[in-house]
Amino acid sequence: MNSESVQSMMLGDVEVIRVVEWQGPYMSVRALVPGFPAERWQDNEGWLAPDHWVPDGDQAIVALQTWVLRSGGRTVVVDTGVGNGRERPSSPTFHHWQGDFLGRLAQAGVRPEEVDVVVNTHLHVDHVGWNTMDAAGEWVPTFPNAEYLMPAADDFHYGPDNAYGNGRRVDDRLIYQDSIAPVHRAGQSVLWDGSHRIDEHLSLESAPGHTPGSSVLRLESGGDRAVFVGDLLHSPVQILAPSCSSCLCLDPAGAATSRRRVLERAADLRELVIPAHFGGTGAVEVRRAGGEFTLGRWAAYAAE
Repeated sequence: MNSESVQSMMLGDVEVIRVVEWQGPYMSVRALVPGFPAERWQDNEGWLAPDHWVPDGDQAIVALQTWVLRSGGRTVVVDTGVGNGRERPSSPTFHHWQGDFLGRLAQAGVRPEEVDVVVNTHLHVDHVGWNTMDAAGEWVPTFPNAEYLMPAADDFHYGPDNAYGNGRRVDDRLIYQDSIAPVHRAGQSVLWDGSHRIDEHLSLESAPGHTPGSSVLRLESGGDRAVFVGDLLHSPVQILAPSCSSCLCLDPAGAATSRRRVLERAADLRELVIPAHFGGTGAVEVRRAGGEFTLGRWAAYAAE
């Protein structure tokens, strides 16, 4: 399975399928990772362009993508994109978004009713949108037979008890009401904190900073290891400079602490690092370089 929008690889006994809904220029790299010096972008242009950076215009390349894992006879969907037809007035890129997410899943051989587990690494707009779909004017779970694993800290922060993210953005209330609350009402949500075991190959652990409940998903099967890091990394330059958080992190210092901890383990255990939004092949190995890190091999997918 290998096309422009759907690619797959085997890690031990787990099939990992990458489903790309959209990929392209998103925002200025200076805005996305403000702490990373301009000259370092230029010094690394040889590998950053064109998959991660467009020098002409200084735009960061990002992907909207979902990872589907077939593990132990079950189908696990990691993050669910933006969702179609949503009111997102403070997120112009995603306001009334229309994409072919379900068509891409079908191309990957995934029908919504066959999904057993949905993982939301955190509860931002582009990670929960297809949790639900519009059915005759009502938001209902897209995956009717799945349990949805959501970080409890994010559910509190973005839910009504914390005034929908302290009322900082109207979108946070809208996101919760159309993409989170309907899953709760359907009785399909599981809130977890600290760590959570999915099966013998897959486990979740908290990595706060980007959001209060930001998490990573670890995969271990045979001799292969991977870590799905959500939005701990928006650009591969953050591997070179883990102290540089994105402009989208609620707690930049906390995110940097979590990022370094996750990268240290990834380098020591040779875990494939799989962020939510990397362009190119979307996943890369990390190596130690003195007291910092460098990039190893990029992911390789199966031939058709």
